[in-house]
Amino acid sequence: MMALALQLAEKGQYTAQPNPMVGCVIVKDDQIVGQGWHKKFGAAHAEINALQQAGERAKGAICYVTLEPCSHTGKTGPCASALINSGVSKVIAAMRDPNPEVCGKGFELLQSAGIKTGSGLLKEQAQKLNRGFIARLEKKRPWVSLKLAMSLDGRTALANGSSQWITGSAARLNVQKLRARQDAIITGIGTLMVDNPSMTVRSDGKFRAEGQPDWFEQLEGFVQPTRILLDRNAEANLDAKLFNQDAPVWWVTQECNAAKKLSLSAAATTKIVEQPSLEGLIDYCAEQGMTQVLVEAGHKLAGQFIQQQLVDEIIVYMAPKLMGNRALGLFDLEIGEMSKCFELKLKSVRQFGDDLRLIYAPEEKS
Repeated sequence: MMALALQLAEKGQYTAQPNPMVGCVIVKDDQIVGQGWHKKFGAAHAEINALQQAGERAKGAICYVTLEPCSHTGKTGPCASALINSGVSKVIAAMRDPNPEVCGKGFELLQSAGIKTGSGLLKEQAQKLNRGFIARLEKKRPWVSLKLAMSLDGRTALANGSSQWITGSAARLNVQKLRARQDAIITGIGTLMVDNPSMTVRSDGKFRAEGQPDWFEQLEGFVQPTRILLDRNAEANLDAKLFNQDAPVWWVTQECNAAKKLSLSAAATTKIVEQPSLEGLIDYCAEQGMTQVLVEAGHKLAGQFIQQQLVDEIIVYMAPKLMGNRALGLFDLEIGEMSKCFELKLKSVRQFGDDLRLIYAPEEKS
């Protein structure tokens, strides 16, 4: 039942952020009488959706939920109170809520009403599902993923900067789904000048694998991630695609002429953010409620994120092609001896068409 609740929770992966993904299953006499998930930020929580389906059958039932029921009023009322009013006899959560406004208080509220509680069932799976939510609350920073596409010989672009397209349509579709799970996507001025990317989630023919459904159009309540441009010297051309999409942009710069440029443009969705460091920017993302951030950049900026240990996972899409020794590499890193190399742990390997997706976790350097 908890495994089913986790599957339900994952249905909110594109629309629940910055809230956590939560699923709920209500069982009575070994029969499922209600199930639900948190479908959209600001909408009803998983427990409420499941209770509405269960109706009177919730009385005396067992509730399996992937996260401790909330005990406070935010955009919606407290789920713990709704469970009490429904008459359920027991609530089992996969994990406690790391939010200090809730942690343990949801269980206490249930227990005070005579409802039995338990937690820890499939805890690791639940934590993995909401790792960004947990990181923002416990580490005061979002979960940062660094995504790169490379050839078999480890190249990310030709010497002239050209990189479209290294991978095939199936891998590019997977990247769109990866983008859709993010609160923000970070890129640098170099990428903007060479590729002029939109950095939005899209599902037109170029980004949909042959025979695949138009998944993007079916995402009710989906909000485009914020695009974050790192442009220290305010070199960006505001006619670039990045500034002319129906999605917010943070223009991270230290140059005062950026404001003048912006005042002369029609980039109404753009705001100037002054952050002197990458670490400061990541902290600011967390302060703005962001839980998951994706870095899509060239080898220089990618190297800076690695060098400063700001990356939680590295996602590499590897294509079966050779680009030659004059092409650009993955990271711009200065390493003088083997003992200083950055060690990685391989977490996942998956094939998309003829391409491979490799996911690594960096080991922290002392």
